[in-house]
Amino acid sequence: MTSSASDLTLHQRLAEVAIAHPRVRTTFWSLSQSTLSHAELQRQSVAAAGALLARGIGRGEPVGLLCPNAPEFLIGLFATTTAGGAATPLPLPAGARQLASYPARLAGIVAAAGMRTILVSPQFAALVDPLRAAMDVEFLDTAALFAESTTTAELPRVDPDDVAVVQFTSGSTAAPKGVRLTHRQVLAGLAAIRTGIDLGPADQGGFWLPLFHDMGLIGTLSAILRGIPAHLWSPTAFVKDPERWLREFAASGSTISAMPNFGYETLLAAVPPDRAADYDLRHWRIAFNGAEPIVHTVVREFCARFRPAGFDPAAMFGVYGMAEATLAVTFPPLGREPVFDWVDRVTLSDYARAQRVSPDAEGARAVAGVGTAVAGLRLRVVDPDSRATVPDGEVGEILIRGESVTDGYLTADPASTAELFTEGWLRTGDLGYQRAGELYVTGRSKDMITVRGVNYYAHDVEAAVRDLDGVYKGRCIAAADPDGGDTIVVIAETDLAATATEELGTAIAGRIAARLGLTAVRVYPVAPRSIPRTSSGKLRRLAARELIATETDSEQPCTATTSSAITSASTGGWVTSTSTPSTPRWSGPST
Repeated sequence: MTSSASDLTLHQRLAEVAIAHPRVRTTFWSLSQSTLSHAELQRQSVAAAGALLARGIGRGEPVGLLCPNAPEFLIGLFATTTAGGAATPLPLPAGARQLASYPARLAGIVAAAGMRTILVSPQFAALVDPLRAAMDVEFLDTAALFAESTTTAELPRVDPDDVAVVQFTSGSTAAPKGVRLTHRQVLAGLAAIRTGIDLGPADQGGFWLPLFHDMGLIGTLSAILRGIPAHLWSPTAFVKDPERWLREFAASGSTISAMPNFGYETLLAAVPPDRAADYDLRHWRIAFNGAEPIVHTVVREFCARFRPAGFDPAAMFGVYGMAEATLAVTFPPLGREPVFDWVDRVTLSDYARAQRVSPDAEGARAVAGVGTAVAGLRLRVVDPDSRATVPDGEVGEILIRGESVTDGYLTADPASTAELFTEGWLRTGDLGYQRAGELYVTGRSKDMITVRGVNYYAHDVEAAVRDLDGVYKGRCIAAADPDGGDTIVVIAETDLAATATEELGTAIAGRIAARLGLTAVRVYPVAPRSIPRTSSGKLRRLAARELIATETDSEQPCTATTSSAITSASTGGWVTSTSTPSTPRWSGPST
């Protein structure tokens, strides 16, 4: 990417890449290894932009992309920006059990964005009729649209400060918001990534996260707009057969990948120690680990398990990022093995201070170091009330500002996001501390649970019980009591028979009491894959609380363990309005 990249648009940068690297390809492994060269991507997106212009797409108008990790997503994205619109990746249903709630979920996003048009992949044609009943938008089949493509249309002028992408946040702690990202901001974020990992012509990207998620989208764009090969898999391919994904990833020659912590945990569960050396992972140079808490045991075991395969522990790259910053906020130094700070859990939660202790000390908690601010971005850790910068080792809210940081949102309630900005700084809602310039993220402010005047990080509660026998793949979630009582509720996935769930609940409550000194606990066993998660795998604690409040009898007594069949948890628990604005709002509200 040239030094003047910030003065370009995304499609202008793609045009440069298509000229310099026309035959370099993006490979879609989940689609019988279909490929799309950079030159083909540029040519087809320009032609499709003409078809969009013929349909009246306006400058800055959000255009939805309802597509999998497939060529039509990338063509649709660059076609939208070439036509002057704002490409808006839309979440896909995670499975059959989410189909019932999916139209209402999507309608909430459509309403917030004031969206009029959605590009739909042919493989999602069956969704169109149910979606039409929930929202008043035009659905355009990508195959039909591309067939109408023309290269004779007069393309509009697009400025670097025009909105290029509207990235809806994952919704781990609230209903998602549409992050407005200009061409300049996206390219600044990509430049920061390139600099931070020294992304060069010998690299190749390999990604399985969905393209509608910021880590999947920006990771893929970082490869394409660098002019290097990209390899894409579907999230389903990874989840269904992670060992096969690792084999294909190794065969692809990819050097860069990105996934949340649970992805590395999934690979550990899929590949036993005696088969780890079967893979040649010597070329895996950067293994981004972000989007959810980085777990010390998973990182340690992954590095040890795959060292015989040539995996370099220094490749494990723990990072901090968010959609509002075009993904990258902090990176660690290249060539450094993962760093963890062992601190006292009670002092951290009750006194907001990171007091160092021995890893063997009772109540010791490992907090991952995620490096320093990337190029072009500044970071502060402040007292949430006074906004004063806190000293090293003290926990506060993380604030950011810089070239890649959004200046606003698309939302049905602009007032709800105005408070997220203070004197030019974006409030992330994340808590953390700094030590010798390194950032350590401790959790989300909305995930802090207070019981009888004592603070607890939800992550600490979950970590205490996730390894218990009977907890399905360690999947559990902790949240404050939705009824407002001095109780923590724990939802634990289990495949045990109903007769054994009471015993599991007792074990969970006992472990939390022993580890954290917390006795006011209610446990809700649920079926596997029931806990709501975001597209990147983060736990949706607020959605889980809403499900408990909805599904349980308000007269049910608060006990140490309570069995509950929260069968609707698999729908995602998304609460949104299905109404759409009477007038288009695609110019975006001020914030």
